[in-house]
Amino acid sequence: MSTDTTTDKCAACGKEGDSDDMNNCNKCKSVKYCNAACKKKHRKKHKKACEKRVAELHDEQLFKDHPSPEECPICLLPMPTTDQSFQSCCGKLICDGCIYAMLRSEGKDLCAFCRTPPPYSDKEVIKRLKKLMDKGDGEAFNTLGLAYNRGEYGLAQDYRKANELWLKAGELGCAVAHLNLGNSYRLGRGVERVMKKAGHYYELAAMNGCIQARHNLGGNEYGAGNLQKAMKHWMIAAKAGDKDALEWVKQGFMHGDVTKDVYEDILRSHHERKNEMRSDEREEAAKNHR
Repeated sequence: MSTDTTTDKCAACGKEGDSDDMNNCNKCKSVKYCNAACKKKHRKKHKKACEKRVAELHDEQLFKDHPSPEECPICLLPMPTTDQSFQSCCGKLICDGCIYAMLRSEGKDLCAFCRTPPPYSDKEVIKRLKKLMDKGDGEAFNTLGLAYNRGEYGLAQDYRKANELWLKAGELGCAVAHLNLGNSYRLGRGVERVMKKAGHYYELAAMNGCIQARHNLGGNEYGAGNLQKAMKHWMIAAKAGDKDALEWVKQGFMHGDVTKDVYEDILRSHHERKNEMRSDEREEAAKNHR
């Protein structure tokens, strides 16, 4: 019984070999080599094409459609971009509509998910967060980072500590933490002000579903004179439900930078996403928070 094998040519010497046994370029993955010596020999010649392909792969990943938002664990509707709260008792992100519905139905200030009473002191908040952090909860790291950033829960304001916590939170998959870290580099809070690093963390946040980071990337590109890339970011954010990004796309349409068909498609997608996230409880909660 024969097995099919795929062959490739070494980009340096042209020797054919089994694709699975050859070495890929570590960066672009688009060329193969028969051995490490050929890879090293070809490095200088391949460098320009490699950098171009790496940039293309990066943009392909960066400009993918926005991932679907996570669902509220109670109402199972897509989570709104704002109007949500992290629960330090169970570690759940819950929409304000469900929190409001819990308070209205039972008249008690309990967690809408696990029915735990709210923390009775600042120390209790920190204790709960650290318990979640011990379990590797990225949202808990992000929340404690926010506390240090603002000087809340009896903590002294400490931007450096906040950034350390946000870095860890981002590594654990918390997209908003990368947004917060990007803001630190943009504003020079606890770190040297470096716009390139701010953009890097905004990109990580956007690729993991943070709409605000996507909006910020559009602003960065617009400020740098890259209108086409700015519009790409804003169109993705607008389709995901961001009203500020939709306004920028509208301005692009009015100035002839966005076609009528594209604008209409984005407008339709925007309203569909907003309708998916709408509920009577969320609207009532918003009214009572005004």
